[in-house]
Amino acid sequence: MESIMELNPTVCVVKNEYQIIIITKKDALIKIKVGDEIFYNHSNGIRISSKGVHKFFIPQHLLDKEKCYTVFAKEMVERLAYHSKTKEEVKKDFKFKPITKTKNINIYHLADVHGKKDMAIGCAKKADKEIDLLVLNGDISSTSNTFDDIILSYKIASEITNGEIPCVISRGNHDLRGPGAERLADYMPTDNGKSYYTFKTGCIWGILIDAGEDKNDDHPEYADTMCCHIFRKEQEKEIKKVIENAKSEYEKDDVKYKLIISHIPFTFKYKEVHNIEKELYTSIAKLLRENIKPNLMLCGHTHIKCISTPKSEYDYLGHPCTVVVGSDERCDTDKARILSGALITLNNQNFDVSFNTQNKIYETQTLSY
Repeated sequence: MESIMELNPTVCVVKNEYQIIIITKKDALIKIKVGDEIFYNHSNGIRISSKGVHKFFIPQHLLDKEKCYTVFAKEMVERLAYHSKTKEEVKKDFKFKPITKTKNINIYHLADVHGKKDMAIGCAKKADKEIDLLVLNGDISSTSNTFDDIILSYKIASEITNGEIPCVISRGNHDLRGPGAERLADYMPTDNGKSYYTFKTGCIWGILIDAGEDKNDDHPEYADTMCCHIFRKEQEKEIKKVIENAKSEYEKDDVKYKLIISHIPFTFKYKEVHNIEKELYTSIAKLLRENIKPNLMLCGHTHIKCISTPKSEYDYLGHPCTVVVGSDERCDTDKARILSGALITLNNQNFDVSFNTQNKIYETQTLSY
């Protein structure tokens, strides 16, 4: 199997389903079995064998019930009009651990990795807790120039999750840069191609907001390749629809925690060139704050870790809730820049946040929602 699959699968949660992402380094036919059901990566009935990213759409209730899945792979030697040539099928079993508990839920958050794969993996392992949900919150690579840039999130998730726990993957502003960016929707978990969506895993409900780039669309750096303003307006409309459907979203009986995932903490104040969309971001934050009433907002982007409560120093446009910026760059003992991430533990009335590098845990706080 290792000769075909480059990495362990990544089990991404989107809406009420899992999207299992498998990366192959050879042309191969891949399928996944969950219980008695078989799932294929296909294009209108034609199984896809090209090497690269394979997506499988699995009903969440099924995988949560079975708690395991099997990946089958058959290397394609030569694809022909008739009698294609393949090698013998191989398989590999994976355990899966859905979120079933309602307290002491450990979320590990990474953002702004910018290619530091080993550091990112080291951070998650140094947290020294059993992780229930992994959040990779944008700018995992510095650009989308190459295929390797785009799949770096899966390389990190492979080592941290072993294909066994749910994962949320969002885009950051740097992901929008480079010739591969226009095809990100083919490679990332999406809701029918949209990079913004709600999700539910166990007692956690969340909404992923994609703020796009961090400067206005007409900035010369983009050379007319961006239209993020209209993209953000689409999300504002989608948030209103979510609110209209609250009973089937965040007001479901088993929802205990409500999260916002956004690479950019869009209610912060920035330097003028980055201080964009004030009216729109204020409107979005108000919709979230007054209707959804989230518990936490998890962000990256600033490269400076912080916990910002409403009406505190960083609250410029009206936070929808407490904002945790769970990424940081620090100087280690050799004055080298070193990445850090954050472990967020959800409990009944409060949450713990621990910031750590691959070498040490350097700050822990307990706060109420």
